[in-house]
Amino acid sequence: MEFLAQDVLTKPVWMWASFLALVVILLVLDLGVLHKKHREIGVRESLMMSLGYLTLGLGFGGWVWHSLGAQSGIEYLTGFVVEKSLAMDNVFVIAMIFGYFAIPQKYQHRVLFWGILGVIVLRAVMIAGGAALVSEFGWILYIFAAFLILTGIKMIAMADKSHDLADNPLLRLLKRRLRVTDELHGERFFVKLPDPKTGKLATFVTPVFLALVMIEIADVIFAVDSVPAIFAITTDPYIIYTSNIFAILGLRALYFALAAIIHRFAYLKQALAVLLIFIGSKIFVADLMGWEKFPAAISLSVTFAILLAGVLWSLWRTRHPVNPEKLP
Repeated sequence: MEFLAQDVLTKPVWMWASFLALVVILLVLDLGVLHKKHREIGVRESLMMSLGYLTLGLGFGGWVWHSLGAQSGIEYLTGFVVEKSLAMDNVFVIAMIFGYFAIPQKYQHRVLFWGILGVIVLRAVMIAGGAALVSEFGWILYIFAAFLILTGIKMIAMADKSHDLADNPLLRLLKRRLRVTDELHGERFFVKLPDPKTGKLATFVTPVFLALVMIEIADVIFAVDSVPAIFAITTDPYIIYTSNIFAILGLRALYFALAAIIHRFAYLKQALAVLLIFIGSKIFVADLMGWEKFPAAISLSVTFAILLAGVLWSLWRTRHPVNPEKLP
């Protein structure tokens, strides 16, 4: 019992263990019970699942507010909203990856499930590393802030440019180094087939595996933006990690609803860019104003306003059918 009361990254072990146990239960329930059989997930089911994850995420935020105080509660909610919003941009990339590899929808859920497991581990490593750096070198927050501002500016400048996955150097490297099948073998990641050179059985990777690898790489790239963003909101590792994971858990469910109407959010990228610039600038504004910290309530309000403006503008500009190639 004494072990459970010991602090790890500013919080007792029992708080970390309880959160991780909840995540494991959700994942087991998702893949082992609700989606044990391979099938397509409809928009209605996707929205219901998303609502369930959203309710759990906000409910956990209410518990944080009650247990750790209003300041921590607002920081959790702000982090949750920011991470959820930045993850939306990931939906565009995931849709492009699945489209490039021609992965049927009935196999996509399994790929995203294993992708989430990778995210849970990778975010833990990145957040723990970031927390260690911030506690040792407080000035690194200014580096994070400047990076977010530059990233936001770059996103605005490149919003109209499209990306071709076939030109990705990592994908080309994987195809050169690995034996890759030309066709799918169900949802399998690996398959035994005769090697064309030797005639002996060898292990091949399938396009489903390549899709999983590219999704994991995409999350690492997005984490480079989202992790510094939430460190600019709070430096509490527990709030950072829990808000990150709850936001990402719902992304998999939301993907199946958003993938069909993704063109309606054509201007969300610009809104996310503005949001990154705002989050990065908060640290410098707080110093100029002589504040110990940028007011959490104002930060949350501005975050909502930026995202709402981006969503409404996207819906307004895409209210009539247009050629998708003309959208940013």
